[in-house]
Amino acid sequence: MSNEGKFSRMDWKTILKAQQTDFIARLESGDLLHCDKEGKHSELTVISGERLKQLRDFCWEMAEKYRRTASNPIRDVFVNNMKGKLGEEVVKTRLGEFVTEVDYEKRIGGDGKVDFTLTSDSSVGIQVKARHGNLDQIQWSISREEIQKNAVLVCILIQEEVSEAQPEYNLILAGFLPTDMITVAGGKASGRIDELLYAGGLRGYLDDLISSKVDEYIKLAEECFNKEDYEAEIAHYNQALEINPKNAGVYNNRGNARSELGDNKGAIDDYTEAINIDLNYADAYYNRGLSHSILKSRICANKDFKTAANLYKKSGDETSYQDAMKEIRKIIL
Repeated sequence: MSNEGKFSRMDWKTILKAQQTDFIARLESGDLLHCDKEGKHSELTVISGERLKQLRDFCWEMAEKYRRTASNPIRDVFVNNMKGKLGEEVVKTRLGEFVTEVDYEKRIGGDGKVDFTLTSDSSVGIQVKARHGNLDQIQWSISREEIQKNAVLVCILIQEEVSEAQPEYNLILAGFLPTDMITVAGGKASGRIDELLYAGGLRGYLDDLISSKVDEYIKLAEECFNKEDYEAEIAHYNQALEINPKNAGVYNNRGNARSELGDNKGAIDDYTEAINIDLNYADAYYNRGLSHSILKSRICANKDFKTAANLYKKSGDETSYQDAMKEIRKIIL
């Protein structure tokens, strides 16, 4: 996949650092971006009313559930749970269906050091840290284990002191850090708000992670193709499609691998998926035509080869055009 048009890692980081400086200045003056719509970026998230009551009730349930294993008073356990849930609520609101929340009820003893995973790739973890304090003093910390289990640390600033009676919380999406940019001294790492990257780039960074993983699986699949290990090739393409089910090229290539294994019906299904995604995908029409020919479906094959020939001709691909015309002549003869 070409990287043309993408920022380099340093440029990307530098831009978000500059945006973070501007954000901090606006935070100090109270001039923040605020959007209530789920799935959209917002520097400020307000939680109150029934939504807050549900979070509060859940945190009391969790405090009661783990009070026997906690050395602190139950109120302190509640407050700690509440801080965590408030932070998670911000991320859930801002990223929406892009992420999947950890099911606490299925993870006995806690969240396993992961708060969210990407909906499209459960191997990508997100750790959320929420803190209350003075802007010039507050720090967010993350353990070595959390760094190892997560791709991103997201930091939330709670403006109000957390208590069982607080009627409203104004929560600030303070910033984020990719965990591969965090240096650990001892068992933990900590950072201030001016060391974070601007949170408006969080979704873009996660999108880039997804693209990178898809590229990685495609590369592995291509290596398997060169070794004629078509079953392993298909397995890697399956992984790529789990992350991005709208990649026409992956469907086409998986179809080729299935065809090599003699599964031409499965190959036709893949070529059809590729065409549904990209109606002008000439190679997918041509390849589907070949599979139809093997299965003696002459009418379907002829139709696909004609479509492929027209698309090749439009694109100026004379060699492929001639190949398609040769297949058409075979059917006619």
